[in-house]
Amino acid sequence: MSLKRFLLVRLGRLLTYPVRRKLRQFEVACQNPEAVQTALLFHILRKQAATGFGRDHRFDAIHTVADYRANVAVAPYERVAPYIERVQNGELNALLADRRVHLFALTSGTTASRKLIPVTDDYLAAYRRGWNMWGVRMYRDHRGRRIAMRPIVQLGGDPEEFRTAAGIPCGNLSGYTAMVQRRLIRRMYAVPYQTGKIKDATARYYVALRFALGRDVSQHVAANPSTLVQLARTLDAEKDHLLRDLQNGTLRSDIDLSPEIRAELTARLKPDPERARALTVTAAKLGRLYPMDVWPTESTIINTWTGGSMGPYLRQLPRYYGEPPVRDLGLLASEGRMTIPFANHTASGVLDIWSHYFEFIPEAEIDSPQPTVLGAHELLEGRSYYILPTTLYGLYRYHISDLVRVTGFYGRTPEVEFLGKGHRFANLTGEKLSEYHVTRAVDAAAKRVAQPLTAYSLAPVWDDVRPYYALFVEEPDAGAGLPAFLAELDRMLSAENTEYASKREGSRLGAVRAALLPAGTWAAWDRERLSKTGGSPEQYKHPCLIGDLSFRATMPVLREVGGFHENARTPR
Repeated sequence: MSLKRFLLVRLGRLLTYPVRRKLRQFEVACQNPEAVQTALLFHILRKQAATGFGRDHRFDAIHTVADYRANVAVAPYERVAPYIERVQNGELNALLADRRVHLFALTSGTTASRKLIPVTDDYLAAYRRGWNMWGVRMYRDHRGRRIAMRPIVQLGGDPEEFRTAAGIPCGNLSGYTAMVQRRLIRRMYAVPYQTGKIKDATARYYVALRFALGRDVSQHVAANPSTLVQLARTLDAEKDHLLRDLQNGTLRSDIDLSPEIRAELTARLKPDPERARALTVTAAKLGRLYPMDVWPTESTIINTWTGGSMGPYLRQLPRYYGEPPVRDLGLLASEGRMTIPFANHTASGVLDIWSHYFEFIPEAEIDSPQPTVLGAHELLEGRSYYILPTTLYGLYRYHISDLVRVTGFYGRTPEVEFLGKGHRFANLTGEKLSEYHVTRAVDAAAKRVAQPLTAYSLAPVWDDVRPYYALFVEEPDAGAGLPAFLAELDRMLSAENTEYASKREGSRLGAVRAALLPAGTWAAWDRERLSKTGGSPEQYKHPCLIGDLSFRATMPVLREVGGFHENARTPR
C-alpha cells in the first residue's frame, strides 16, 4: 500500500468513526423494535402537533397507538396534497414544524401525476444517517477489495427542474445531495454533480464516462440497473471518442450540452495520454471496451436495486461488469429510505426503524374496508404486506402502494424485500395477476430455459375464443428456444398464481404468446413514456406488467410466437 493510500484509509476511518458508533447503536436498537418505533411515533406527533395537519387530526389528544389509528386514517398522497400545496406557496406550518424546506423531491415518472415530497432538515438527517450506515456496513463487509476512499461512479438527476410559487426548488433528491456535499466527500465521486442537469440521456452517459475513465473506480452505483447497462453500452459504442477526449483533455463538441454546463465541465478536465494509450491497447486487443476491461472486477462492487422488476437488467450486468459483489441500495424512494441491506446479492434489508414509524397491512386484506394493521414487531416471516410509513416531514400512515415480503429478522426487527407496486395488476378472467407474479415467473423460467430478454412487458390480449397474455419482446431476443421458454413461463405463472392456474386448466385463458417488436422499440417507448410523465431516467422503472387491454393495438407487433393450437392442460 502506498503512503498516499495508507493516509487516505486512515483518514476515512477517522471520519467514519461517528457513523460506525451509530451503526452499533442501531444494531442494538433492532433488538427492541416495538419500543423504538413507539418512541419515534410520539416524538413525531409532539413535534408536529401545532401544524395545520396536526391540529386538524388532533395530535394533542393522541396518547396511544390506538388513538393514532383512530384519528388518522390510512390514505394515499391525495390526503396530504392540499397541505403540501400550501407549503409550496410558503405556508410551511400547514404541514411542517420546520422553518425551511430545502427542496421538494419529485417522485419518479411511473405515474402521470408526480408527487412532491418536502425535504426538511429532519428528512436530510434521516436520509444521510441511513446512507452512512449502509455505506459503513458495506465497506466493512468488503475490506479485502480495498474499495474504501477510492472513486465512485454515480449519476444523480436534476435538483432543480422548476421552482414553486414561493421559490422552493423541485427536483431530484440524489442530485441535490450531491450538490451540497462537503468538498472532501465530493472528491470521492468521479462524476461531477453538474452531470445530473444534462437533459439528453446519451450526453449524460457520455459525460459520466469521460470523467470516470481517468479514475481508479471502486464502485458503480445506480438505483436502477438499467442505468449501468446503458453506461456499459455507451462506453463500448463511444470508446473511440472517449479515448480521444481522455488523451486530449477535451469533451467532444457535438454532444448536446448547454454552454453553461459545458463551460463548468471542461474547466475540470485534464489530458491523460498515458491512461488513454493503455485503454486503447486494451480495446484493440479485446475488440471492445466494457467496464470490467477498465476497472478490474476483483476490486470493484456494484450497488443497485435487485428487487421487483429489475431482473432483466441484472442478468445483463455480468456481460459488461464481470461478477463483482452486488449490494442492494435498499427500499429507497423520494418518500424516504425504508430499509438498509446488510448482505450481498439480496433485495432484503433491515427495516430502518430509526427514520420512520411503520405499519403494515397484510396483502390479502388490502381491499378490506377494515383491514388488520400491524406494527413492525408483529410481522411474520414469509408473509407479504403493504407498508405504511409515518415520517417527520408530513407523511402520516401513507399508503405508498409498496408491497414487501418479510424474509427474516435482524435481531427482532424484520428484514423485508420489495416485491412491486401494488397497483400493477392485470385481470382478464379473475386471475388478478400482479407484476410480482410476472417477474418471479420470468426469472424462474429463465433459470430453466435460457432466454435473453433485454426488456419485456406482459399484457393481456382479448380474443373471442380464448383471451391470453402476450410477452412483448424485441425480435433480436427471439430465438429457437423462445417457444420452450414461453411454455415454461406459462407453467411458472400457474405456480405463482393459483387463479391463473385454474383459468388455464379450465380453458378460460390461453397459453402465453410472444409478441415480437422491432429492435429498439422498448428504448423509444420508455423515452416517450418518461417525457410524458416526467422524472429522471435513473428513477424510471420499465413496467413488466401492463394491464391495459388496448396495449397491443398501440405496439408495432411484427408477429406472434406460440400458444395458437394448444389444448387445455393441467399446469405442473
